[in-house]
Amino acid sequence: MALFKYRAKNKKGQTIEGLIEAPDKKMAAETLLNRDLFLVYLREKKKSSFWEKFRLFSKVKTKDIVLFARQLSVMISATVPVVRSLRILAKQTKNPSFRKIIIEIADDVDGGEKLSDSLAKYPHIFNNFFVSMVKTGETTGQLDSALAYLADQKERDYELKSKIKGMTVYPIFVITALIIVGIIAMVFVLPNLLEVVKETKAELPLATKILIWTSDTLVHWGWVFLLIIIALIIFLVYYNKTKEGKYRLDLFKLKMPILGGLFQRIYLVRVTRSMATLVDGGVPLVYALAVISEVVGNEVYRNLLLRAKKRVEDGHLLSDVFLESKVVPAMLSQTIYIGEESGRLSEVLKKISAFYSREIERTLNTLISLMEPIVIVILGIGVGIMVAAIILPMYNLASSM
Repeated sequence: MALFKYRAKNKKGQTIEGLIEAPDKKMAAETLLNRDLFLVYLREKKKSSFWEKFRLFSKVKTKDIVLFARQLSVMISATVPVVRSLRILAKQTKNPSFRKIIIEIADDVDGGEKLSDSLAKYPHIFNNFFVSMVKTGETTGQLDSALAYLADQKERDYELKSKIKGMTVYPIFVITALIIVGIIAMVFVLPNLLEVVKETKAELPLATKILIWTSDTLVHWGWVFLLIIIALIIFLVYYNKTKEGKYRLDLFKLKMPILGGLFQRIYLVRVTRSMATLVDGGVPLVYALAVISEVVGNEVYRNLLLRAKKRVEDGHLLSDVFLESKVVPAMLSQTIYIGEESGRLSEVLKKISAFYSREIERTLNTLISLMEPIVIVILGIGVGIMVAAIILPMYNLASSM
């Protein structure tokens, strides 16, 4: 016996979905017809192997989503039917998890479901903003333009994340390597060298005393520090999953020296760019604020947007809420106020987004150029202190002989 997924209409014209067990597809169709149901679509629901189930949890990369939106936009603009476009994309997609999802979306659309409704079933891949933009494109008859914009936005987000990763990988790698080498040296190499220094019973420099204390502590109590670090990481992971913890950690991000300003601009670009697109597409501001609050990626701004949504529903201006907030620059709030008063909110939001995007670009370029010399200085200081702490007492001992 096989299991089949179906969508059908009853005599009243109501759509019914479900599963039916039958020896084959023909028998399943006959059984449904005997129940006075008129088939829209019918397909076998295959049982997944353990390996296939495991692969379904594989991550769909941003590049996959960008390519999906871009190619679907091109095919729709070339008047290729949506279902056929989706099936072509499914054949070309290398990610097995994403391919299966695209096939299911194609089956849903083939069965009469809207593309946006089908995409909404996969929130871990297509967020609320993505779905809302597709829905706007379907309503206005400009689905190809909506998909092209989504591809552009996802591409910009991907480039920004890649730049930030590129900026942090080098220093993190060097500093981590320095810490690991330092710990290995202090636990396995330095104790023997420092034992010789101790035996001289001469007055040791402060740097040497600190090095001896650190080495002894790591040798005897290193496992305690390791357990504390592991416990701290576990605590932070679980704390970040709580509402209060997420809010406090996100607020800490915004208050960090140097990087805090960068994070703030990134979130503000996300808010203004998304809002401009939704408002431009005819989406009511209240609904747009609700959608953006789910995709902004920061609990502080999420709370602000939800508060703004409630105030806008009560008849207040969006700029009123932003002016009261400490995490929104006064320039942005005042510019939004001008946009609301002049009826050109989407245009103003686009200009703000472009301004902050340029600011992010400049900040990133400055940080990238400064990162290498800073890391070299830290590396030099660390190695210099360690070498001086060992060589200086030996030099003093040789001089006194």
